[in-house]
Amino acid sequence: MGTKPIQPAASSDQGAAENKTEEKGDLPRSKNRVVTMAKYTSSLLLLGLSLSALLVVAFGAGDGETKIGTYELKKGKMSLKVTNYGAHMMSFIVPDKYGKLNDVILGYDTAEAYKNDTNSFGATVGRVANRIAGAQFTLNGTLYKLIPNDGKNTLHGGPLGFSKVVWKVTDYKPNDVEPYIVFQYLSPNGEQGFPGDVVAVVKYTLLAYNQLSIKMKARALNKATPVNLANHAYWNLGGHDSGDILSNELEIYASRYTPTDGELIPTGKVVSVVGTPYDFLKSNSVGSRIGQLQKGYDINYVLDDKEIIRRGNKRGMRKAAVVHDRKSGRVMELFTNQPAVQLYTSGSLGETKGKGGVVYRKSGALCLETQGYPDAVNHPNFPSTILTPSKPYEHQMLLRFFTS
Repeated sequence: MGTKPIQPAASSDQGAAENKTEEKGDLPRSKNRVVTMAKYTSSLLLLGLSLSALLVVAFGAGDGETKIGTYELKKGKMSLKVTNYGAHMMSFIVPDKYGKLNDVILGYDTAEAYKNDTNSFGATVGRVANRIAGAQFTLNGTLYKLIPNDGKNTLHGGPLGFSKVVWKVTDYKPNDVEPYIVFQYLSPNGEQGFPGDVVAVVKYTLLAYNQLSIKMKARALNKATPVNLANHAYWNLGGHDSGDILSNELEIYASRYTPTDGELIPTGKVVSVVGTPYDFLKSNSVGSRIGQLQKGYDINYVLDDKEIIRRGNKRGMRKAAVVHDRKSGRVMELFTNQPAVQLYTSGSLGETKGKGGVVYRKSGALCLETQGYPDAVNHPNFPSTILTPSKPYEHQMLLRFFTS
C-alpha cells in the first residue's frame, strides 16, 4: 500500500526516567503483612521508578486509598483518555485522511461503567493474560489452583484480575513535550490464586508523529510467579461508531500460530499459517475468510523474528501487524518486544451499549494483544512467562498512526 512517510519516535522517550513525582504517602500493605522498605525500594528501582514514587503505590481496590478517576493526554490532534480503574484506555482520537477526528477504540463514557464490563474494553489484563487450562499450574513442585472464570479455565487473571482493581497514579505529566501517565499496582500473594507479591507498572505516552507508547513492567518481590500482561484495546479505525471491521485490511508478521482446542486452550503445537484462514502474511481483509471460523478470530500468532527498532544494545521491538481502513484512510502499525500477538475479532461480543449510546456488536472491532504464549505455564515447550525476584518483566508496545 502507498503510505505517507513516518518519522522515527522522538529520542527523548529512549531511556527516559519512568517517574519523577515528589508525592508522599504510606507504604503498601496487605491485610496480613507489610512489604519491607529495603525489598520494595530495590524492586521499584529495578523497574526504573524513583525513590519518591515508591511511597505512592496503592495496595489495590477497596482499600480506601485510591479514588477512580479519568485522565487525558493530548499531543497535536491526537488524544488519549484513560482511567486508573484497571488502567483502561477509554478513548483514543486521531485524524482521518480528511483531518476529521474520531475515537477509534470501543468503550464506555464513564470510568465507573468499566466495573460492570465483561469484554475487557481497553483493559490492562493480568496477572496472566489469555487462558490458563483447568485454572491451575504447577511451579517448583507446588500446584497452584486459580479462580476459574471461563468455564473451568482462568481468563485474563481471573474474575478480579488486574483489569478489575484500582491502580495508583504515580506520575501524570499532561503538559510534557511527550505527555504521559504512570499507573502502579501491588498484587498480593494469593490474589486470584497466584503466588507471591508482584508490583506492576503501566505507562502511556504520546509521542511525535501520532505515536502511542505503552510500557508494562512487573517484578516478583518474593516468589517465582507467572506474569503475562496485555493491553486489550478494541480497535476500529473507522471510528468506534462506524460498524464492523470486516473490510479492514490486516497484515500480521507471523508465519506460525498456536492452534487451540474447543475451549481455546493451546494444544502445545506451533504450526504454519500457510493454507489456513489464519494466514495474514500478505495484507487481506479481515472478513475474507472469517466465515470459515465459527466465532471469528481468537488465536495467538508467533511473531517472526524481524527486528525493526533497536535501542542501544537492547533487543529491539519487532513489527507485529498493520491495519488499514481504506474508507477513513487510517493506518495503524504495531511494534512490540513480545514473542506473540493474539488476534481477536470480537466474535463473542453481544449487543453492548457503549460510548454515546452506540450499540457494539459482533465483529465491531479487533484486538491485537501483544503477549507471551498463552497457557505457557502448562506447556514446557513454550517460552517461559515465569518471573523471579531477579528476573523482571518488561513489555513494550508502539502504535503508529498515519493516513493513506
